[in-house]
Amino acid sequence: MLRRALIGLLLAAAPAAAQDAPARVVSMNLCTDQLAMLLAAPGQLVSVSTLARDPMSSAMAREALAYPVNHGQAEEVWLMQPELVVVGAFTAQAAAQMLERLGTPVLRLEPAYGLADVPARLRTLGAAMGRQARAEALIADFETRLTALREELLRRPSAALYYANGYTTGDQTLAGEILLAAGFDNIAGDRGGGQLPLEALAMAEPEALITARPYPGASRSEEILMHPVVRRLRAAHAASATTGSDWICGTPHVLGAIDQLAAFRRELETETE
Repeated sequence: MLRRALIGLLLAAAPAAAQDAPARVVSMNLCTDQLAMLLAAPGQLVSVSTLARDPMSSAMAREALAYPVNHGQAEEVWLMQPELVVVGAFTAQAAAQMLERLGTPVLRLEPAYGLADVPARLRTLGAAMGRQARAEALIADFETRLTALREELLRRPSAALYYANGYTTGDQTLAGEILLAAGFDNIAGDRGGGQLPLEALAMAEPEALITARPYPGASRSEEILMHPVVRRLRAAHAASATTGSDWICGTPHVLGAIDQLAAFRRELETETE
């Protein structure tokens, strides 16, 4: 009798639990786009941002073609009748606030500042979308693959991350942790991000130079990457690499960046033997 009563309670609770999962989700941020695409049940995600289809920025540009895009405008998103809108903590805030005033639930996700934030962001969005089991499966796979990619090394080649306007990132960033996980030692050290003067880059003489892939067209901010100092470092060590869309967001796709960079490190070590 008690067993039948418990079963009845569970059956009664099941529809309510299912109703808690939003049936219509809209993402308005490049990184939440990718997390939502990884997590969503069929038909649950109804729109992603336009950046989701940009192969220079999105590691899931091809997958994003299956979804209608939005341009981050509150009016267009509201007309989609979402039950949950996901935005970044620092993007589309005016639109997010307007949607909240209209009664639409909005989830703001912080960017990933390190590799440990990847499982955290998956878990947070998975719970909001009612996709906890999917999130935990992705997290388990991510952690297993990340452990397998880490290597015990006797020596770590020095490397510099060098971007437009002479910007670099240290160990306390997602890109910095990708660099460390791939087996390099970051010349920027234990810091966040900031400008690295060309003089300091030249004096450090990193064994490898990792720069951003330039966008089509001309940009004065990227001219520094063609400076004679940078060209000399590339020529002297015959070793340079570029970051790509796998580096930008805290998703499981960062594992591809680590894998490719580790392969680049092994090539570098072979050339210097």
